[in-house]
Amino acid sequence: MGKLELLSPAGDMERLKMAVAYGADAVYLAGTAFGMRSFAGNFSPEELPQAVAFAHSHGVKVHVTVNTMPRNEEVTDLPAYLEQLQDAGVDALILADLGAFTLAGRYAPKCQRHISTQQSIANYECAKAWYDLGATRVVLARECSLDEVRTIREKTPKELEIETFGHGAMCVSYSGRCLLSNYMTGRDSNRGACAQPCRYQYALVEEKRPGEYFPVFEDEKGTYILNSKDMCMIDHLKDLMDAGVDCIKIEGRAKSAYYAAIVTGAYRHCIDDVAAGRALDPVWRDEVEHISHRVYSTGFYYGFPGQYTEHSRYVRNWQVVAIVESCDENGLALCSLRNKFRTGDALEVVGPDLRPFPITVGNMYTAEKEALEEPRTPQMPFYIQLPCPVPPLTILRREADLSP
Repeated sequence: MGKLELLSPAGDMERLKMAVAYGADAVYLAGTAFGMRSFAGNFSPEELPQAVAFAHSHGVKVHVTVNTMPRNEEVTDLPAYLEQLQDAGVDALILADLGAFTLAGRYAPKCQRHISTQQSIANYECAKAWYDLGATRVVLARECSLDEVRTIREKTPKELEIETFGHGAMCVSYSGRCLLSNYMTGRDSNRGACAQPCRYQYALVEEKRPGEYFPVFEDEKGTYILNSKDMCMIDHLKDLMDAGVDCIKIEGRAKSAYYAAIVTGAYRHCIDDVAAGRALDPVWRDEVEHISHRVYSTGFYYGFPGQYTEHSRYVRNWQVVAIVESCDENGLALCSLRNKFRTGDALEVVGPDLRPFPITVGNMYTAEKEALEEPRTPQMPFYIQLPCPVPPLTILRREADLSP
């Protein structure tokens, strides 16, 4: 049993800094081309070297997604792009297309080559074939059971690393290879532009009665026949370690910086607990309940997870109100506002390696140190007196039912 590498999402520089601060061993991100999340912020050619340098300065590796299936007119741009990634110091490339994989070996030989979950690797012969071609890691299909993962580990070279998803949204289609978005909206889900039509609420239309909609009901709330649950394996990390998994990935490059921070921090502490033979600290385990999520399941690891057909809403019970930029030794914190709050409100404070604790908002000041009752302008800097010093990127949040 080896300790799991924790791989966190970094949709932009803010999310990358959060993932690094809250304990990621590695982050995965994308440039402006060939990535599967075109609606994430992503990194320009100028930003990418800065992102890699920041991560490396904190001992964190950077994996870059090059996992779309390029068309003929796009392939000519790949060699220069791959050279750019290598020059930026990227540690690994996440690839799905065999041609892109081959070009990566030629034009970015210093980068490790990881095989994306888009390749649907679900058996040991497929994993060995990619290893023989030069892959250093395979990201297994999310449809694999834990027994299948264990068998793949047993029957593949020990030098081949195995990565699996551990937390986040799951797609209704096999390994994310869906054409529903293409058909309904023209947005290609396999090229980073999924419109998530599996989350829509549907009705029937009889062919001779156009425009007359007949609702489909499972109960009085309707039906969401394609709606998948979210994956959460935080309670089963020892099973993943025992099965020989080298790395677990947190899904969510298109999700918020708050999500990247809180989920990374939760898994960091729980992985460390399991590796040390300790029981999970319930404080950190509970943190995955403090982010926006759908009903949790354990994916396919222990059998079919089932669909959640009651509704497609997210559970959203917490709201970020401010981010700490700096804090002095007396607990006077310079913050940036995210959502309005005021003196007397009950908040919770959580930060990098900082156990959550409650506060009642007391003294606040403008940037000019004038008394302040309620900061109102988004992103405005202000000071708040905290009961103790806290590290930068600490989050101030409040309980609020934001579920749609």
